[in-house]
Amino acid sequence: MGNVPNHIGIILDGNRRFSRRLMMKPWKGHEWGAKKVEKVLGWAQDLGVKELTLYVFSYENFNRPKEEFNHLMKLFKTEFDRLCEDKRIFDQQIRFNVIGRTWMFPRDVQDSIKRVMDLTKDHKGYIVNMAMAYGGRTEVIDAVKKISEQVKNGDLDIDDINEESFSRCLYMEDEPDLIIRTGGSLRTSNFLVWQSAYSEWIFLEKTWPEFEKEDLEEAISNYKKRDRRFGH
Repeated sequence: MGNVPNHIGIILDGNRRFSRRLMMKPWKGHEWGAKKVEKVLGWAQDLGVKELTLYVFSYENFNRPKEEFNHLMKLFKTEFDRLCEDKRIFDQQIRFNVIGRTWMFPRDVQDSIKRVMDLTKDHKGYIVNMAMAYGGRTEVIDAVKKISEQVKNGDLDIDDINEESFSRCLYMEDEPDLIIRTGGSLRTSNFLVWQSAYSEWIFLEKTWPEFEKEDLEEAISNYKKRDRRFGH
């Protein structure tokens, strides 16, 4: 039957559709989604998950309408600042990593991200990765640039380039056992294109703000029943 997945990735999709259904502004769905993130962090930890990677904001999302984009940036800063003051983060030793081209965000958002990462970098408990300004292909391109620089500088021999040395150049080496996508779409949307090669996938019709603990429990139960063959 297998065990609880150590590492779960989630694509947080459907916030805007949720807003439209309730006839709200698009950013209201993002606010609901942010509250759901806080709940999911606790649910996953309660269920024995050791690492969680959330696809929060894609590289392509920078093309969102200006008003929605500005509300999102304000929401991100508010949420990261709140995390820095959250006693549970320290009591439970939760470490936060933000992966992606974060230099593309406004300076105040970058500063808030850096602060929470610096405050939690030595925590040894639960790991939460947030993919922001993230794209799987851009991650691979950035890794190629990094490994090319190592070869150019004489720090790495070209014959030593392999999956292990390449993985070390990615934003994140860890590979999810299970990836859940909400929102009803049946595609991977450029999420962890390298790390998800052998991940199990589950697609849900529910939008992200509608996601509940029983959905996570059911996904884990489904995962336990699967026979992971790793390329066979």
